[in-house]
Amino acid sequence: MTFPLTGEPLALDLLNTEAATGDLVADPAALTAWLAAQAGRLTPVDSVGEAEVAAVRAVREAARPALDAVRRGERPPAAALRALNEALAAAPSHRVLAWAEEGGITAAAHRPADPARRLAAELAEAVAELLTDPRAGQVRECEAHDCVLLFLPAHPRRRWCVASVCGNRARVARYYARHKGDTD
Repeated sequence: MTFPLTGEPLALDLLNTEAATGDLVADPAALTAWLAAQAGRLTPVDSVGEAEVAAVRAVREAARPALDAVRRGERPPAAALRALNEALAAAPSHRVLAWAEEGGITAAAHRPADPARRLAAELAEAVAELLTDPRAGQVRECEAHDCVLLFLPAHPRRRWCVASVCGNRARVARYYARHKGDTD
């Protein structure tokens, strides 16, 4: 499975799993593929089941209205914040110090919880980071008429989630609209 847009802040990548084509993490196989696409950003999950799918979808369902409100400069719905806080509280994190083979000390986050709760907490943390980021108000929706993806533009003139896909479709549509009345 391919995902239309990855590499945005993790919270946006999560929200973008609900695309115009449907739910991209609707079952364990689809969630496994998305987690593989996010390699290195989340603690690996040995096996993905329905509990993990439900946990991820619950965080995503709370994240969308919270982000929509923050983007408008409004107070997020209490239910959304409550759901995100519950996910965070279900798998608290603490640092574990270790000596690395390369000769340095590391302090990795550790969440002693079952995989579904740990995954939900990590994603809720990513959502919390985005909601509190001063750039949260800059998150945009793709301007393509048939796209629902979100992105954080690195350039203020960015209009599409993926310029080579949505941008090209928009340019082609404009071209055909301009030349519709032309004859050969």
